[in-house]
Amino acid sequence: MTDIRADIDTSLQPGDAGFGDYVALLKPRVMSLVVFTALAGLLVAPGNLHPVEALAAIIFIALGAGASGALNMWWDADIDAVMTRTKKRPVPSGRVAAGEALAVGLALSGISVVMLGLATNLAAAALLAFTIFFYAVVYSMWLKRATPQNIVIGGAAGAFPPMIGWVAVTGSISLEACLMFALIFMWTPPHFWALALFMKSDYSDAKVPMLTVTHGRRVTRAHILVYTLLLAPLAVGAGFTSIGGPVYLATAVVLNAVFVLGAFRIWRRDEVMATADNYRVEKQVFRFSLYYLFLHFVAILLEATLTSTGAYAALGWEMI
Repeated sequence: MTDIRADIDTSLQPGDAGFGDYVALLKPRVMSLVVFTALAGLLVAPGNLHPVEALAAIIFIALGAGASGALNMWWDADIDAVMTRTKKRPVPSGRVAAGEALAVGLALSGISVVMLGLATNLAAAALLAFTIFFYAVVYSMWLKRATPQNIVIGGAAGAFPPMIGWVAVTGSISLEACLMFALIFMWTPPHFWALALFMKSDYSDAKVPMLTVTHGRRVTRAHILVYTLLLAPLAVGAGFTSIGGPVYLATAVVLNAVFVLGAFRIWRRDEVMATADNYRVEKQVFRFSLYYLFLHFVAILLEATLTSTGAYAALGWEMI
């Protein structure tokens, strides 16, 4: 790894970090997505956890996500210091020492895994441990700097939380858990590649082999379209399982039609057109992709609520 000392502000003294800096170390925006999707997996799984156990499970899954974020910031401090999007993070800015970030990450990893196992079951704890390892080691330490497929394979780390929530309740993995995993896994590449298209030189400056750097923007645009086309039938198909239903199907059809249209608009553009337009379409698709995933999981939760409260039965609808 590149020596980070040349890129980090060393003018700050120990103790300059505030509480907010340690919170930022845990990547709270990423953590919020993890918590939401894990909660969805937990709530729609067949079976019941005591509310205290369910709350504990979500807290420890969130701590595991925070641990992954801290370990990632420790390892990536050198390239974070180069990229405009990340240079103000706690470690590259010098507010938190790299060693502190490592200690926080390791401590939270151990606490989250052990406590999730005690609160729910060993299978959920093992899956959380694997998720932390996958994000910190397989993605951050290996794939991110080694291959343009970094975000494709590494995206699995962000796709595990709903599966962990499901396993916390059931102790096993099912088709539905795999479909929630696949939804996030297939969504991740077009989401991040859309971001990479308008981040311009950030990844090339940091020497991260993002697809835009290694194969160019034209190829990246084509990949976005292909992955979106593969994602759409998978997302809609989940509506024909026990986690789906009329509300989910209607939501998925609309969201995927819009997402495919956006990917097609990106694919049609060349770099001259995109630059002249200040990457407006790329930014629109990236922002929509955030709502896309959130609304799919909202629909999954709505289906579970409508089924459990007997709303469908009251309407005389026979569910799929």
